[in-house]
Amino acid sequence: MKARRGRARAAAAIPGSPARFTLRWLSARLRALEGPLRGRRFCLAYSGGLDSSALLAALAQLRAREGFELRALHVDHGLHPQSAAWAAAANARARAWRVPCQSIALQLKLARGQSLEAVARQARYQALRERLASDEALLTAHNQDDQLETMLLALLRGSGVRGLAAMRERSIMAGMVLLRPLLPIARAQLEAFARARALDWSEDLTNLDERFDRNYLRRRVLPAMTARWPAASATASRSAGHLAEAQSLLERSARASAAPALDGNALRISVLRRLSLPERSNVLRWWIGERGLSVPDHTRLREIAGPMLAARPDAHPYVRWRGGALRRHGDRLLAVPADAPEIFTAGIEWDWRSRPWLALGGARALGLLSDPHGDVDLSALPCPLHVAFRRGGERMRTTQGRLALKDLLQSQGIATWERAQVPLVQAGARIVAVADLWLDAAYRAASRGASARGRLRWRH
Repeated sequence: MKARRGRARAAAAIPGSPARFTLRWLSARLRALEGPLRGRRFCLAYSGGLDSSALLAALAQLRAREGFELRALHVDHGLHPQSAAWAAAANARARAWRVPCQSIALQLKLARGQSLEAVARQARYQALRERLASDEALLTAHNQDDQLETMLLALLRGSGVRGLAAMRERSIMAGMVLLRPLLPIARAQLEAFARARALDWSEDLTNLDERFDRNYLRRRVLPAMTARWPAASATASRSAGHLAEAQSLLERSARASAAPALDGNALRISVLRRLSLPERSNVLRWWIGERGLSVPDHTRLREIAGPMLAARPDAHPYVRWRGGALRRHGDRLLAVPADAPEIFTAGIEWDWRSRPWLALGGARALGLLSDPHGDVDLSALPCPLHVAFRRGGERMRTTQGRLALKDLLQSQGIATWERAQVPLVQAGARIVAVADLWLDAAYRAASRGASARGRLRWRH
C-alpha cells in the first residue's frame, strides 16, 4: 500500500502528467493539437486492445458534443491464427459505439534479414495511409509507456537525436496528419478508465512473444525498471519532449542550410560540399526524411556525405540502404525508394472516386482531386482507372498525332532512372494521363463545359 501511494505521489509530481484520463482532458488535448474540433474528421487506428478501445470509447462519447466525424480502421497482420476473430470482435465493438469500422487484412512478405516488427509497422501505416481521406487525421493510441519503450529501443540501436525524441504528438507522415493524443497518459490510467466503464477488449497473444524486442522490453525489462523508478515513463516522456525540441532546432538549421542546394526534387552537390561534414550530414538526414524515406544508418550516412559527394561528376555513384537509395547525376543528388524496381513492375487498379489518393510506394502518391478550376473532366473519366508504369515504346494520342512517352519525359527533364517511376493513367489500353505532366485532350475539361472538374497531383 505504501509503495502504491509512493507511485501515485511520484506521478502527480510530474508536470504535465494528468491525474487520470477523462473526456474533458482528451477534448482539451485534441483542441491543443488540431484547433477547433467541430467539422474535423478523425480516423482511429483501432487494434481492439486496451489502449485503442479506451480511446475509441472516449472519442465516441465526445463526437456529438464536439461535432467531429469519427471512423475506425482495424489492421489484421495475419500473424496469429486468431487474428481474424480479433478483427471481427473489433468491428463488433466499434458498431456498438456506432463508429464505422473497416478491417484491412495484410499478407506480409519478409525478405532475408528483415525485421518482422519493422515490416509489419511499415505495411500497417501504408495500408492506413492508402485508406485515409485527404482531410482526415489518423489517431493512434500510443501512450506514455509506449514512449518509454520506443526511447529504450532507439537507445539500444544507437539512434541519434531524432530517434531518441521518439514519437511526437502531432506529425506528418507522407502527407498524412498523425495524432498521438495519449502520449502524456500512462497505460494504467487507460485501464482504470476502461474498467470503470466495463469496456471489453482483446488481448493480442502475439504481444506475449518475447522474440520481438518490444515485447521483451515490456515483459522483462520495464517491470524491473518501474519497480525501482515508478515515474520512469513520465520522466522519459519529458526527456523525449526536450529531445524533440532539439530535433526541431536541427531541422530548422538543416532547412536553412539546404535552401541554396535545393534543385527541384534534388540537391546540388556543389553547394553541399561547401558545408562542414556535420552540417552536411544534418542536411542529408533532414532531406531524406522529407522525401518520405527512412534515414540511413550512421555508416551509410557518412558514406553519402563523404565519398559519394567527393566522386567525379561522371561516376554516377549509388548508395542503397534498407529504406531507400541515393543516386548522383552530374551535380544533382536524387533520393529514390530502395524497392522501386519491385513496386513498379505491375499496374494498379484505382477506384479514384472512393480513393482520391493512390499510394505508389515511399512518399509517392497520385491524386485526383475535385477542383472547380481543374483541367480534368471527371464526368468523362471512367472509374476505375488503371495505373501502370513505363516499359518502353509507349505513345499517346494527341491532336497532332502520336507522341512518344520518351520524348515527353525528356522534355520535362526527368532523369533516365526516374522515368520508370512516372505513373501512367490508363483507360483500357489508352493512356489518359502521364502523372500530372500530360492529359489526353478527350478528357480535358472545356472552358465552359464539364460540370464536374478535377486535377491530378503527383507527389514524388
